[in-house]
Amino acid sequence: MIKVKVIGRKIEKEIEWQKGMKVADVLRAVGFNTESAIAKVNGKVALEDDPIKDGDYVEVIPVVSGG
Repeated sequence: MIKVKVIGRKIEKEIEWQKGMKVADVLRAVGFNTESAIAKVNGKVALEDDPIKDGDYVEVIPVVSGG
């Protein structure tokens, strides 16, 4: 299982780990894409193609923009 927390949105959930899973897959699982959020895996900023391991902790930080 992978623990996922979306910062500032009161979303915390566990998703089932699957072989070959990447950061982009986790973002999609919680309703984001790589343009609308940044991910930290086990406390370190991660790229969309970085692999996810079973037991990882992922924090999703929504990107805010506007003028």
